[in-house]
Amino acid sequence: MEATTILPTLKKKLAFLSGGKDRRSGLILTIPLCTEQTSMEELSSTLDYLLSIPSEKCKARGFTVIVDGRKSQWNIVKTVVLMLQNVIPAEVSLVCVVKPDEFWDKKVTHFCFWKEKDRLGFEVILVSANKLTRYIEPCQLTDEFGGTLVYDHMDWLNKRLVFEKFTKESTSLLDELTVINENEKGSQPDKDRPADCSFLPSFDPETVLQNGHELLSELQQRRFNGSEGGTGTAWSPMDDELLAQPQVMKLLDSLREQYTKYQEVCRQRSKRSQLDEIHTKVMQVVNWLEGPGTEQLRTQWGIGDSIRASQALQQKHEEIESQHSEWFAVYVELNQQIAGLLSAGDEEDLVDLKSLQQQLSDVCYRQASQLEFRQNVLQSAHEFHATAQDLSQQLDGLLGMLCADVAPADGAAIQQTLKHLEEKLKTVEGTLQGLREKGQVLLDQISTQTSWSYGKDVTIENKENIDHIHGVMEDMQLRKQRCEDMVDVRRLKMLQMVQLFKCEEDAVQAVEWLGELLDALLKTHVRLGDDAQESKILLEKHKKFVDVAQSTYDYGRQLLQATVVLCQSLRCTTRSSGDTLPRLNRVWKQFSVTSDERVQRLDMASSFHTTAEKVLKEGSEQGDTGVSFEVYEEIEAIGRSLLDRLTVPVVFPDGSEQYFGSPSDMASSAKHIRDKMKLVEVKRMQQEEVVQQQEEEVETAPQDS
Repeated sequence: MEATTILPTLKKKLAFLSGGKDRRSGLILTIPLCTEQTSMEELSSTLDYLLSIPSEKCKARGFTVIVDGRKSQWNIVKTVVLMLQNVIPAEVSLVCVVKPDEFWDKKVTHFCFWKEKDRLGFEVILVSANKLTRYIEPCQLTDEFGGTLVYDHMDWLNKRLVFEKFTKESTSLLDELTVINENEKGSQPDKDRPADCSFLPSFDPETVLQNGHELLSELQQRRFNGSEGGTGTAWSPMDDELLAQPQVMKLLDSLREQYTKYQEVCRQRSKRSQLDEIHTKVMQVVNWLEGPGTEQLRTQWGIGDSIRASQALQQKHEEIESQHSEWFAVYVELNQQIAGLLSAGDEEDLVDLKSLQQQLSDVCYRQASQLEFRQNVLQSAHEFHATAQDLSQQLDGLLGMLCADVAPADGAAIQQTLKHLEEKLKTVEGTLQGLREKGQVLLDQISTQTSWSYGKDVTIENKENIDHIHGVMEDMQLRKQRCEDMVDVRRLKMLQMVQLFKCEEDAVQAVEWLGELLDALLKTHVRLGDDAQESKILLEKHKKFVDVAQSTYDYGRQLLQATVVLCQSLRCTTRSSGDTLPRLNRVWKQFSVTSDERVQRLDMASSFHTTAEKVLKEGSEQGDTGVSFEVYEEIEAIGRSLLDRLTVPVVFPDGSEQYFGSPSDMASSAKHIRDKMKLVEVKRMQQEEVVQQQEEEVETAPQDS
């Protein structure tokens, strides 16, 4: 019987074991009757429960029952006493009925119990409360009987409930743990059998053990205080005789032993469960990587045909990598768990764990390698297409320059344009070389691509990629070659234009040079010489000067002729030599007229000086009569004609006029001529005087004879 089943009845305190003992060390059972009607059924159940508490050894010493009838009627007391015969006839040694003072008829009551003594089997005495100490020591009586024993019924009941709860839970838990441990010990470990909740006990072992220790501590503390006779703590029947303190200790010991075994069982099952969970997760990772993960990579073999397509493939690959990252995170976690199990695992688990770890690592590293390889291929493809796009734009720009009309202003602009064109061609060449290098890198990566999982390769797909790469490079090479050819043509054309501008510039320069020669001829070539020798020298120098001018004129004509040829070659129908040729011809004609005038003047000066010097020389050698007067007249005519010519300007074909030198220069030349003419005139006059004197001598000679 448990206290919880009759808890309301026990709370009524119809009977109780205070913990007190009689002189025979028998327990004292107290039945406090009240003025109200006592239920015999409830009293019987209370007595049954109370008498189930003491041990058999304690029961063998007998009970002393105190029936407190001071507040009850005699017939109830009698009924209770008679009931004791049916409930505990063998265990009762003495029944002390505490009577009220002068209430019952002593003779009647005494006679009644005395008559029933043999039938009852125990002695019944009527005693006043103050005389109860004749049979029981005061220290074993509660205060209602004048004793000093402290008893708190509700405290006892609560402790009793705690004890019974612990006993019930510990016994049930002990049985469950024993069954679990025995079943685990009797069965071989099954790695394929998962752990389930059927192995969980009904009560928490830690809580039950803690409650048991608290109960044992309470029992030991109360017994210690009771043995010291202290009154601070109620001395209730919760000692080793009533509650079997050794039984609590035994239960705790057995429970600890089975709980330790159970913990080991749980540890083993937890380890097996952890191993099974790890194995399941490993296979999930392996199956996904070798299944959907590998299939994703195997179907992604293209490299795209443009930078936009390669970027789309890279984005798709990033999504694949993101999915793989989740499984790689699981791999890292599993690898750490396996490493922890390997460091603290049993010998029989090491081989399986290492094999599982190796399988997981191989698959993950292989898949990671495929991801990295695919990423590298896509990166190389992106760089290849980016370079191809840049090269295409450069070729388009170069082609635009080549297709545009060339209308430079001068040779310097042509040189700048040609330099810019050469730089663009050089840039194109460098970009094309970079495209070849990146294409070769991509081809090497594709050609060294390893087969995917399950032994499936991608030869056909790679052939398409390889053909595409070669096609792009060949197309760019052809476009570059066409641009090079056009650059060669444009270079030749621009060089011809440079030559055209150069010829035009040189032709203009020839005109300027010829103009400078003309200007020098008019301004500085004014001397006619002081004698015949000098005049001849000046004439020779003038001829050389004319030769230089002729060469300049011929050079200018050749340059202008070259410009005509270049314009025809360049198909520059709108471009011509302009006014350069007319200017050249005009200056040349002016120079020719001026040169002829200069030659004529030098010829006249030379003839004048030659004749005059001859006259002067012959006259002095042959005397004053050696030169004919016709010579003098010729000299005078030449001199005058020369003087007249010095005053006449040069008339150009266009009607313009220009004088030689400055007026002072002309005056100087004229003065020199006049001076020589005067000498000749003096010579003539001297000769005339001589001739006249000779004629007079001839006339006077006959007269003298």
